[in-house]
Amino acid sequence: MKISIERAALLKALGHVQNVVERRNTIPILSNVLIDANENNITLVATDLDIEVSEAAIATVSAPGQVTAPAHTLYDIARKLPDGSQVNLQINSDGRLDIDAGRSHFTLPLLPSSDFPKMTADGFTHSFVLKAPELTRLIDKTKFAISTEETRYYLNGIYVHGHNGKLRAVATDGHRLALAEMDLPEGAAGLPGVIMPRKTIAEIRRLIDGSDADIAISISEAKVRFHFNSAIITSKLIDGTFPDYERVIPKGNDKELTIDNKVFANAVDRVATISAEKSRSIKVALSQDSLSLTVNNPESGNAHEDIVVDYSSEPLEIGFNAKYLLDVAGQIEGRDAVFLLDNPAAPALVKDTEDENALFVLMPLRV
Repeated sequence: MKISIERAALLKALGHVQNVVERRNTIPILSNVLIDANENNITLVATDLDIEVSEAAIATVSAPGQVTAPAHTLYDIARKLPDGSQVNLQINSDGRLDIDAGRSHFTLPLLPSSDFPKMTADGFTHSFVLKAPELTRLIDKTKFAISTEETRYYLNGIYVHGHNGKLRAVATDGHRLALAEMDLPEGAAGLPGVIMPRKTIAEIRRLIDGSDADIAISISEAKVRFHFNSAIITSKLIDGTFPDYERVIPKGNDKELTIDNKVFANAVDRVATISAEKSRSIKVALSQDSLSLTVNNPESGNAHEDIVVDYSSEPLEIGFNAKYLLDVAGQIEGRDAVFLLDNPAAPALVKDTEDENALFVLMPLRV
């Protein structure tokens, strides 16, 4: 194999694929990126056996072939080379990879490309297209609620499914729930409910950041594939049953609180400064058009702040995790957030006045 490629093109492609490579691997080949040179471009592929990312880049190919080289080392080399440099890669007589750019020269060890695991990309039953901003919204509105508790692995992702003519994304960790939906795209009718893993969600979100291009999405019961420009992400889905989340979405909460979201978030942030690091508990006391935030921490003191709100129901005191309140506040696009409450032991339903296709549920704390 012998190729020549602009440093910017190599760096961009490597930047997209090397992220899935774990820093520590018990299987050496998984530390490598596969470089497949063919005609006038190269394709770079990296995998951790659960997710595979590939990206094509334009290059001058003098001798086609395949090699696998250490992914992070190759990325660091490309990152540190001067802007505008031309990078030449070829296999030398010792079976190692020579990298030349200007006066810089590197030699890297290789592993057989035949050992590199490939993820099959067949059996997809549903295919549809989303605009990058549409997918970004579904991810950003829900990803903060993905569980990190490995024992409940079926909560370690976003549950995507069709529901009453909508494409719906849901995430929950048992303490809060986030839901976002949009009109069902063509080709998604009858879509099975699938759980997309947290790492896959992070990779596709990073890849499409700031773009408005189309993303082709293909789904089977076991895998999902995202095709975006010259990049393809193929991932296994979480093999588990997502809980019946609709049971925890309150239906009868009749105490309505409307509040300036920014004012509320800033007040919560201030008062939570002295909350206990573990529970982050904060007491919310409601009365006629008034809300009080209180934290009592025996170790670091007390804090209290009052806010003028729109509330006309009976007085209520309820506790929440301050971090969870701030996470939800960060997803509210409108000026106001609407809290629908019932009693101190019942979950709160939070809505955005500017986005009727999103809602959030917060479980209360005892304070």
